[in-house]
Formats: sequence, structure tokens, C-alpha cells
Amino acid sequence: MADRIPVLIVGGGPVGLALAGDLGYRGVKSLLVEARGGTIFQPKMDMIGIRSMEFCRRWGITDDVHSAGYNRDYIQDCAWVTNLNGYEFGREEFPAPKDEKNPLQSPEHRERCPQNFFDPVLKRFAGSTGDSEIRYRTELVSFVDHGDHVTATLRDRVADTTYDVEADFLVGSDGGDSTVRNRLGIEMSGEGALTYTSNAIIECDGLEDLHTTAPAYRYIFIGPEGTWATLVAINGRDHWRFSLIGDETQRDVSEDEMRAAVVRAVGREFDFTILSMLPWVRRQLVADSYRSGRVFLAGDSAHLTSPTGGFGMNTGLLDAVNLSWKLAAVIQGWGGEVLLDSYEYEQRPIAIRNVTESGDNLRRMLGPRVAKPKPEVFDDDSPETEAARREYGDAYTEAMKREWHSIGIHLGYVYEGSPIVVPDGSPMPPLTVQTYEQNARPGSRAPHAWLAEDRSTLDEFGKEFVLMRFDGGIDTGDLTQAATDAGIPLRLVDIDNAEVRELYGTPLTLVRPDGSVAWRGHDAPRRPRVTRTSCRWPSGSGDTRIGPIPSQSARDGADPVLDRLGAVVDGT
Repeated sequence: MADRIPVLIVGGGPVGLALAGDLGYRGVKSLLVEARGGTIFQPKMDMIGIRSMEFCRRWGITDDVHSAGYNRDYIQDCAWVTNLNGYEFGREEFPAPKDEKNPLQSPEHRERCPQNFFDPVLKRFAGSTGDSEIRYRTELVSFVDHGDHVTATLRDRVADTTYDVEADFLVGSDGGDSTVRNRLGIEMSGEGALTYTSNAIIECDGLEDLHTTAPAYRYIFIGPEGTWATLVAINGRDHWRFSLIGDETQRDVSEDEMRAAVVRAVGREFDFTILSMLPWVRRQLVADSYRSGRVFLAGDSAHLTSPTGGFGMNTGLLDAVNLSWKLAAVIQGWGGEVLLDSYEYEQRPIAIRNVTESGDNLRRMLGPRVAKPKPEVFDDDSPETEAARREYGDAYTEAMKREWHSIGIHLGYVYEGSPIVVPDGSPMPPLTVQTYEQNARPGSRAPHAWLAEDRSTLDEFGKEFVLMRFDGGIDTGDLTQAATDAGIPLRLVDIDNAEVRELYGTPLTLVRPDGSVAWRGHDAPRRPRVTRTSCRWPSGSGDTRIGPIPSQSARDGADPVLDRLGAVVDGT
């Protein structure tokens, strides 16, 4: 007989590991299989965004991230240069990770932690829950969705044996060439090849002593042909990722060519070791669907993006947290089909926005390929040339600011029109990139505010719905009792803080397990009742009922705000 598990996760990168950990955090067992071993030779990401760090805070692993291995004393400037012993066009200054201050909107800040450091942190977190099993060198051979469960055939690549497992749900987080997505026949839309790029991880101790440019985390190299390469500090010590940026033409880069390119970038001959090389394709694609029956897609399986901006993995972690609580709700018996459908409805628009922004960042970075600097900018040091360089550098610096400052992407996502969010009639705020103003409008991330020293409102959210009450005189007994009767985890939190109440805007705010606002209002619903596969709707008597969705004629005059409240609580 096949083993039976609640959730089978295919793909053991940061998104799959985060999903396994978050499911375990919610008490749901999972099996994660990864075709490769657990060692990362070419880290695909190196920045944990601010929202992802808020999730790490929820999981209790921020200290693990800080101590994972990156040199947190290393400056994080970004500079654009001719070469490291040449001319610097401009620079965006950033402090070392240990010195970066939290913005007013969050109890955390972004953190530098490349995948070779972050994956082990997430693996330990998943393992610490006691509900996650991870099997490396195990690949998915095939799967069948039976309607009420999925049967998957797996192969142990070490023993060369196959076996079956049964799962309530299967999640494919198995990368851009996803076996799960391909077997489902789900297409991806967008731009398939922005550039063909080749990476090399190089080792060089004391590289900073070999050049005249001030230290930086990332260097962008601009020559007469335009932007042609980048160099990124992978551990803040002696490991660097050099990327030779190609174009839309696919070709092989030899080690000799890569070595010559690295020497050109530094501007002198020097000793270094190439540890690994990896050709890859920058893509701008989003899956046409995130779900087929009991099978879901997350992370790179669902969206592929240029790394310019650092949105790829962070969008994937948002996938994982959004999907996790919904799978847990159904497995634990208090969620329904609409809750599962809402995953794609909510996350796919976020991916489209983030993937598009990343592609635009790439085009800004490659701008010199279109508006190439004059050749003489590289040839002499006359006052006229110096002035031309400054003008050119200032324009490039200004163009790149949108990539470096993107808090609106990381925190300003909105689940607009979601079937499990109750609109309150307020207008949707503008979607911004470089700035972000907190709000508790339904569909938004619940705002951060300090309740006590090192105690944020965000620390209240995670495992259940949280009803935040800023007016203790409001009777919420009927609502909390209805949730109890239905087995829905709901916790009432009273907050006596005028500033926090003003930030949230209403006396009552219902926050989902993922930390997004589901509903807010001035009064609690009256005499609510909960039944399965249902939607809340107001009756003529003034009760707020939850039952089978009535016809439109039976709902004439229905309050659109209350119309979906049952979907929020019941998940259907």
C-alpha cells in the first residue's frame, strides 16, 4: 500500500522548504522531495525581502538568518563602473546588513542571505516542526489526480527504486522547468528569453585590495557596447558571482572566455579560482493557471523573473504562506473549495506585477545598450570627458533608483477583488514602488505598529484568524461563538492604543492567518451562523446568515460588504 500524507511538495528550493515549514508551523504534515542533493553551488537568490523577513520573524528564525554565514559587516553599496580600476559613473549607498535600520512600516528590514545560506536555515526550520519530512535525490516520475487525492510515483535516485505515495494535495515548487507544471499542460505567458546569461562563482581572497573602486555589494560594468556584466558579493568575504550578460542569442561561454571577462571587469590580471559556471536564461513569464484539481504551483514553477529587483524568491515565499494556511484549513476541516481557488486569484496578479517590474528593472540596467556612452568617455581624462561622465552617470543613477528602493513591491501588494476579502467601499490606494503607506483596507497586509518594546502588531498574526478590537464595548460574542461552532480558529485581541486604532481605521479588523486584512467594520455581524460550502448574506430580518448561496432574486438589496463575509470565515 502507498503511504498517505496530507501534502506532497515537489522541489526543495527556498519556496518548497518554506511551504513545508509553514505547513508544519500549522500542524500539517508534508513530504518534500528534491531530485538533487541539498548542496547549492550556484545560489539563485541572495536577498530576503522585508516581507519575507517578517515571515522569518513569525517563524522565529531571524537570528538563524543573521548568523547563516553572510558577512553582515560588508557594505551593501551598488556601483556602476568601467572596471574596478577605472572610472566610477555612480553609486547608490547602503549600510551593512547589521547597520541597516528598520523602516517605520516594519519590525524588520531586508537581509542579505544567499540561497546557499538560506536553504539550510529553512530546512532546519521545517525539520524543527516535527511535521515535515525531506527526501533529497528523490524525483517525481508521474502523478494522477483522482479527485479526492493524488497518487504520485517517486524514484529514489540513489537506490534506483520507485514507489508510490498518496497525498491529499500536491504542490509543484520544482523550478522553471517544472515537471509538475509540464505534466499538467499549463502554459506560461510573457517573454521567454530576455537574455542568455552565464554565471561564474569565483573565489578570490582580498579582491578589494586589487582595485581602486570603493567596496560595494554589486558592481555593474559599462563599456562602449553598454552594460555587459555584473559582480556580486556572495558571502561578503571571498566568494563572488560574476554574470556575463548576453542578449537574445543563445551561445556557450568557455571557461577561457569567462576568465578573460573577469579580468576585464577588474581591470588587471590577478589570481582567482572559478568554482562553478552556469548558463541560464532571464525570463519574464507567469503560468496561465496556478491550480489544477488537487495540484498547485508555487515559486518559479508559477512565475519566472529577471533577478533585477530581487522579487523572484520573495514572491515565491508569499505564494507559500498564502497557500499554506488554505491547505491547512481544508485538511483540518474548516476550509472549502473557494478558499483553494482564491490562491491563484490572489497570487497570480501579484506575480504579474512583480515579474513586469523586474523586467523593467532589467531594461533600465541595460539602458546603455540603447543609449551607448560616447567612446571617448572611456579614452581620456579631459575636463570635457569628466563632465560627460558625470552627466551620464547621474542619469544612470537616477534611472536605477527604482530598483534599489522598492518597499512598495514587497509590502504594498493588495488582494483586490478576492473572493475571501470583504471590500469596505474605500478606494484602492495607488500602487507605488519606491514608497509605501500602510493601511488596513481589506485585501492589504495588516499594518505594523509597536504594541510594546519589540512587540509588533504583526506578532499577533500567524496560526489563526485574529479579530482586533479597539473598542472593548463592542460585543463580538456571536461572531467568536460561530467560529468556535464551525471549528474555525479565531482569536480576539483587545488593543487599547489610540495611534494603532487610527492606523487600522475601524474599531474591528479581522486579519487572516497569513497576515492580510479580511474584513473591517464598526460593528460585529449579528447572529452569524456557519455552514459548509456557503456564503454569508443578509436576510430580510436583519440577521447575517451563512448558508447556501441564494439566487440573485433572493438577494435583491443585499449588502455587498456582507455578501462575502461568510467566504472569509468559512473559506468557501
